[in-house]
Amino acid sequence: MKDTITDLTTRRSCRKYTTDPIAPDDLEAILRAGTYAPTGHGSQSPVMVLVTDPQTVELFSRINGEIMGAKHDPFYGAKTLVIVFADTAVHTGRQDAVLVMGNLLNAAHALGLGSCWINRAKEMFEQPQLQYYRAKWGLPDSMEGMGICILGHEAPGGILSTPAPRKPSYIIRD
Repeated sequence: MKDTITDLTTRRSCRKYTTDPIAPDDLEAILRAGTYAPTGHGSQSPVMVLVTDPQTVELFSRINGEIMGAKHDPFYGAKTLVIVFADTAVHTGRQDAVLVMGNLLNAAHALGLGSCWINRAKEMFEQPQLQYYRAKWGLPDSMEGMGICILGHEAPGGILSTPAPRKPSYIIRD
């Protein structure tokens, strides 16, 4: 239990990655952790899409950056993406997908890998040029992009900040 609490309190977003590949066993462990996220009524409603093809990663990075209005790579050089989709037809679909994202981020840290939650998945997969991928992956219209978990080995300077002190009003005791 102590290791779990340490992992949860020391994880930080990584914003610079090496080109070293993730060990297949580590990647499978991270994905498996995502499948064990709590879901409403045990629905297992989210879907994770693993993307490692360099051209697809580059395309998604470019489109994500355009939506954001950024000139830099919004994936910070990460070569592995896990796109989490929420099933909006399920009452708790969005909440379920958020918990999957949390499990992915924390599992990566527990294995010594860098990760970061990248937004704009919803906007990306509403773009006409990405409808091909939705069809390829068999995603129904009810599936909405929730987040992109980028993964990889942290490059020097990848963790840009130390944690801020926790705000006093974080917990209200009644």
